[in-house]
Amino acid sequence: AAHPDDVEMSAAGTMLAAAAAGKKIGIVDLTRGELGTRGTPATRAAEAEAARRILGLDARENLGLPDGFFRNDREHQLPIIAALRRYRPDIVLCNAIHDRHPDHGRGAQLISDACFLSGLKMIETFDHDGQPQAAWRPLHVYHFIQDRQISPDFVVDISAHWEKKWESIQAYKTQFFDPESTEPVTYLSTPVFTKFMEARAREFGHLIGVEFGEGFTRERPVGVKQLTDLI
Repeated sequence: AAHPDDVEMSAAGTMLAAAAAGKKIGIVDLTRGELGTRGTPATRAAEAEAARRILGLDARENLGLPDGFFRNDREHQLPIIAALRRYRPDIVLCNAIHDRHPDHGRGAQLISDACFLSGLKMIETFDHDGQPQAAWRPLHVYHFIQDRQISPDFVVDISAHWEKKWESIQAYKTQFFDPESTEPVTYLSTPVFTKFMEARAREFGHLIGVEFGEGFTRERPVGVKQLTDLI
């Protein structure tokens, strides 16, 4: 996702559910969120590490792309391609297709394009140890829903994982409501936004008859072998 805390707010419950089912989970942050009004790159990094421990991630990496100024071009695609080939995910969850923050929609397209390009063997990338990487293309790319209201194509029941998800959000102490903070008030740091995050999760949960949910959109139809796969 574009910024540290994007995943925690919008997809952490889904990742926790996957981990509970025995899957490996990880987060690749594109930027350090260095343009944020509150906190610093150092505090954001410490908060991301705290969230990593809470979520029990198998991997977390920050690519250090320029916050606010990354583009969907070769220069910024290649680090993502290298990360995809390093971790070889079957499913990629990434930013909303359009959102209040321009980095989110731009990040969604950048990541989606990188997922396709990562499968082209003629594109050369190298791992941290300098070794050439083999091509890898994820099976599925889905977009989580963030600030703006988008109708989900499917909703994941995260009721059993809500408390842990909320704990991971609260790891970002500089970003969200803290009555003792002396930093400037931002869109995210008000108690109203805190209530919104819970209300959004309850709304998605209500759509499928559970307490809490996370909504996603898809880029292509979801295929099933039989109707019972949809249960």
